[in-house]
Amino acid sequence: MKYSRTQLLKAFSGLLILVSALVACNSDENDLGLGILPKEDLINVRNISVSDKISSFTFTENGIVSNKSDYNLLGTFNDPVFGKTTVDYAAQFRLTSYPDFGTNPVVDSVRLYIFYRNVYGDTLTQQHIKVYELETYLDPDAEYTQDIDLKSMASDVPLAEFDFTPKVELDSATQDTNFQMLTIPLDNSLGEKLVYADSLDLINNDVFLQYFKGLFIESEDVSGKGALITLHTMATSTFQGSALLVYYNNDENMDLEEGESPDTLSRAFLITDYSARISGIEHDYTGTPFFDHLDQEDVEDDVVYVQPTGGLKSRITISGLENWKDSTNMGINKAEIVFHVDTVKSDIHNYPPPSQLMFTFVAPDEEEYRPIDYFFNPVFYGGYLDTSDYSYSFNITQHVQRIIDVTDPEDDDFVGNQGFFLTTGRRVDIANRVVMKSAKNDGVEMRITYSKFLD
Repeated sequence: MKYSRTQLLKAFSGLLILVSALVACNSDENDLGLGILPKEDLINVRNISVSDKISSFTFTENGIVSNKSDYNLLGTFNDPVFGKTTVDYAAQFRLTSYPDFGTNPVVDSVRLYIFYRNVYGDTLTQQHIKVYELETYLDPDAEYTQDIDLKSMASDVPLAEFDFTPKVELDSATQDTNFQMLTIPLDNSLGEKLVYADSLDLINNDVFLQYFKGLFIESEDVSGKGALITLHTMATSTFQGSALLVYYNNDENMDLEEGESPDTLSRAFLITDYSARISGIEHDYTGTPFFDHLDQEDVEDDVVYVQPTGGLKSRITISGLENWKDSTNMGINKAEIVFHVDTVKSDIHNYPPPSQLMFTFVAPDEEEYRPIDYFFNPVFYGGYLDTSDYSYSFNITQHVQRIIDVTDPEDDDFVGNQGFFLTTGRRVDIANRVVMKSAKNDGVEMRITYSKFLD
């Protein structure tokens, strides 16, 4: 399917000529929606608002890549609307230089330091995690999806069990969220593996990552609502990132004068941009209001559900768009679809909606694609949360025009009208979900401005 600049100019050329020739402007509210167009051939502009032709259905998302983001999630979240979400985490730790542990090193302790910044959910529920050593190599260049079974890739023997209660603190000056740090004591056996490693296993990172493949952090069930925290694990030029530190002593630092105490040494192993960082995500929708008709189109939803983390997307159908091809000399000036948040069911104060959603179309091959309007200008295309009325608006003018103009399935520009999907803009590294009103509850409308004109 091609979306060239030439085709983009073709889609707009007729409209640019039309705008210069407009002599009148009318506004009609057409309750029949897309089924009726003016019969008279006037050079004018008309507006209609459509809702009765729009239907929504709840589907699960599959195949979301969970290792190509700068951030990862961790935790267990019992959402009152969306059910239970459990997110585990695995990562590689890399050498920063050749580790010289000195003469006769002895491990003192091992600590895993993990930074997080955002918490989505309940900050009163205690989280319980377990840490294991990975036994399967992770390929940083491969793509891993959210349904990966990380536990099967790790040892059966935990290196740590750790409880923590997520917290959020704001910087008093900037009102930005401060970083929080988890300090997790690990079993000394891991430190001994690293300190007593053969020198050939430490010559470079390619060899080292075959020797020490990384750590797996498993999130256990929680008794309350729980939450998901956003991990900041990758080291950058301005942020030290999360790290594994081995504390040790050796003959050199133990050679002290009488009465002096040794200054324990340490060696850091870092999570970097070159490390594999993977989220394993599991959803349990048992008992949710949409569970019985999930992934079906026989029951229309009363509300629209959108959830990231490989969770839920809404399939949107707009019937009749393809029938506009029967009306000659007609151009779409603007086509906009608007979704309104159900602020009560979504509980926006406790569970803020995502800052952006994505509206994609279903092509004849049943794959999802972004409409041509997005590539023309992402800001013009929209999808951002408007907090003045808690709505999301998408400008799909060129896409609708293409549905009307291109009717031959053999044409490279043919898109058809197989429906759309509404998802979050970021699908793997945020937890913000949203409940919106459906069209039958006056929560979704399509506003179309069109012109019909003489040859």
